[in-house]
Order: sequence, then structure tokens, then C-alpha cells
Amino acid sequence: MNEWLGLWTGRDEGDPRIFPPEIVVEIKALACELPGEWDLPFSRLSREDIAREAVRRGIVASISGATVWRWLSADAIKPWSYRSWIFPRDPRFAERASLVLDLYQGVWEDEPLQPDDYVICADEKTSIQARRRIAPGTATGPDRHRRVEFEYERCGALAYLAAWDVQRAKLFGQCESTTGIEPFHRLVDLVMQQEPYRSAQRVFWITDNGSSHRGKTSIERLADWYPNAIQVHTPVHASWLNQIEIYFSIVQRKALTPNDFADLADLEHRLLAFQRHYENIAEPFKWNFTREDLQRVLERLTSDNATQQIAA
Repeated sequence: MNEWLGLWTGRDEGDPRIFPPEIVVEIKALACELPGEWDLPFSRLSREDIAREAVRRGIVASISGATVWRWLSADAIKPWSYRSWIFPRDPRFAERASLVLDLYQGVWEDEPLQPDDYVICADEKTSIQARRRIAPGTATGPDRHRRVEFEYERCGALAYLAAWDVQRAKLFGQCESTTGIEPFHRLVDLVMQQEPYRSAQRVFWITDNGSSHRGKTSIERLADWYPNAIQVHTPVHASWLNQIEIYFSIVQRKALTPNDFADLADLEHRLLAFQRHYENIAEPFKWNFTREDLQRVLERLTSDNATQQIAA
């Protein structure tokens, strides 16, 4: 029996005389375990689950979930919360990511970019629905949120293809009924047929590995369309390295939420009008994450993964 079991007296549970530091440390460690390690049919742990397990293991005689929450919140430990992520699986992740990060720093193959070199980030935002609400909404007011009718009619969907000039904060975009090689070709034409890109020495196109612009075939196809265009792929499952995704997140928050459009024409008008508005106020994104930062992250992930395999 744990020596601290006899210390429960009914006084304030947070009193350090009742729960000395050793107990706090044990319960914090308990909170960092996964439910599967307890043989419990849970997907995640609540503070009450942790309190019950602490009693079951004999760490304490009695403890409340509120006390557990107070201790965990002091160290920002929240086992009831989670985030999704994808572990880097591209065998050339560091190499490919470093090329992109170097371009953001104005470097290509260890040489500074020239004044007539440009960096473009491009991608598609797919299946954007136009939802027509069955009743009109109401504006915000004193002590009242804006109200948007829950029920809606589906009025179709479209794709928004956009390109972002990293150094000049210039936007190019168009709406299409679907994605594919030809819609991507039209986006490339929209950019490359304008100055300064048409006569630039090099225009680097940063894209992900979507079907519209995947692999070596896409690199060769882009160079065939425009000999001064160089395609640079982000690693697989690393779209966060593409700056156009930052713009897409702004579009989602500012132009598409809440989703209330009469039809696809209304949706297209909103997207392109927002694009013009944003370009008038945009500045280059302050991208501070470098290849050195990436190396530290990958080293930490490798170390964490090795530690988990040893523990298993």
C-alpha cells in the first residue's frame, strides 16, 4: 500500500500536506499514458478517468477530477485533447523540403536568386460547395450573434485554382468546374503570359503532389509549356510548406464561412472579388522557418520515434 494513502484527512485536496510533490508527479505521469496501456475501451482520457485510475493503482486514497485538472493545467497537459498529424514518410523529405525553404530565403542550389527570378506557389482548393440557406439570416445585435439558417440546398460545387508570387505578394486565380491537368495549364498560362514572368530568367513553381501536377512527368510538361518554368514539389503530405495554403486558409475564414450562396455564379463572384480585395492589401508572408529549423524538427521526431520503439 502506498505510504501516502493514510494522509487523506478530508481537508482541501490541493493542500501540499495532503498531496506532496511526489504524488503530483505520479499523476502527471499517469496522464501522459495512452488509454490502451490501461486496457480501457477509451479513445482519450478525461480528468475523472485519471482520478479513478490513480485510486485504482493505489497512488492516492481519494482525489477529485478538479484537482487533477488543476495540476495538469499548470503544465499544459491535456490528455482529453488531441491533434491530427502525419508523420513524414517521404524518404527524401528533408531534401525536397529544403529546396522549398531555400527558395523562400531567396536561394537555389546554394546560389542567391537573381532579380529576374520569381517564386510562385500554386494549388487547388477543391469541391467548394455553394449552399443556399432556406431562410434568410439575421445580422448581429446587442447580446445576439449573427444567425445563419442551419438547413440549406446544395447548388453545386467548384474548384478554385490560385497562384501566389512569394516575393511580390501578387495573386492569380480562377474558378473551374473540376481540377486536372488542363485547368492547371490554364492557371499557368494566366501567370506566365504576363510580365514579368513571360520574360523572366526563371519562374519556380512550388506545388504539392496532387494529380494535376504530380511527379517527373509534370516537371517535364511544365518545362515544355514554358522553358523558363521550373517545378519544385513539396514532400508528400507536406502541403503546409506551400504558402498558397496560407492564402486558402484566409479565403476559408474571410470569404467562405459561413457558407451562404445563391448559386455557383454567386460563389465564383465572391472568390474572385475577395482575391482582388486581398491583393490590394497583401504583403509577402513573413516566412521564418528555415532548413535549419526543419533539421531540428526532424531530429526531434527521429529521437521521439526511437524512444517510443524502445519503450514498446
